[in-house]
Amino acid sequence: MSGSAIKPRIEKVSLSDRLADKAPLLLVPALALAGLLAIGNPSTWLTLTVAGVAMGLMVFIMASGLTVVFGLMDVINFGHGAFVSVGAFVGFSILIWLGGWASAPSVFLNLAAVLVAILVAMTVTGLMGYAFERVIVMPVYGQHLKQILVTMGGLIVAQQLIYVFWGPDAIHVARPQSLQGSILLGNAAIEKYRLVAVGIGLVLFLVMRHILRSTRIGLLVRAGVENSEMVEALGYRVKRLFLLVFMAGSALAGLGGVMWGLYQETITAHMGSDIMVLVFIVVIIGGLGSVEGCFIGALLVGLLSNYTAFLEPKVALVSTIGLMVVILMWRPQGLYPVVKAK
Repeated sequence: MSGSAIKPRIEKVSLSDRLADKAPLLLVPALALAGLLAIGNPSTWLTLTVAGVAMGLMVFIMASGLTVVFGLMDVINFGHGAFVSVGAFVGFSILIWLGGWASAPSVFLNLAAVLVAILVAMTVTGLMGYAFERVIVMPVYGQHLKQILVTMGGLIVAQQLIYVFWGPDAIHVARPQSLQGSILLGNAAIEKYRLVAVGIGLVLFLVMRHILRSTRIGLLVRAGVENSEMVEALGYRVKRLFLLVFMAGSALAGLGGVMWGLYQETITAHMGSDIMVLVFIVVIIGGLGSVEGCFIGALLVGLLSNYTAFLEPKVALVSTIGLMVVILMWRPQGLYPVVKAK
């Protein structure tokens, strides 16, 4: 092979290409500004914006694991909602067990109760993800139609098991005492729990971004997303990496389930399958396999849902689908698609 054949090709990135790459970053502030102009009242707008960001970040928590699993493993997991539901019910059980902490007039004890509930729920759903991947997903790698069928079957089985252990009725979830009520920012009433949800969501995004960009395991995950065969040829056990990523995605769904249950203050066996509509919309908008795109897509969905619910409640039912259509007409592969090597 001649020397010229192996020289790396340096491609110049035009200014227009760089601007196009940065364009999705402007969507969230643009939508927030449009919401302010449409709503008119700054206090109402602030309340809705914080609520939308909180909702979006909770959806991001559930969607982030799914988008990485799809990007790395090429698995369409319709059973992801099962981990959300199980996480919510496990978290509820722990909060009941720690009822003294949750009802105490102490911020520290209240947050400790929520933290323990989150950790136990993530542990249970992570182990559930291990069994799910070994028994249900592993036999159908590379077969998308079968993946849809068997993971949907896994979701139905999980819902029936929830009926067995916790019953078929909806359960009310009481937030810990210090997370109840609102605080005033000027004339805007902001729920305390929404601020906690925003904090947890932002921290998770920054941690995931750091792991994927600045650590060895993140390098392997990103390399596996782009070209898993190359990573395996270099001597790394990609299948073990697949399993760990699937367990991590399942654990994140459990975390999202606890937070979503406290957000709605009601949990049901089918809550996971209900929220999966929004989760898949966020994953598709962001670009399959992209955490950054998933983050932006979740914020757009959360803000648009809250703005339209206030302005035109009937439109809110289809606003997120309309958003997905518009985004895909502009960028057919999503905001920041992961390009796999062929």
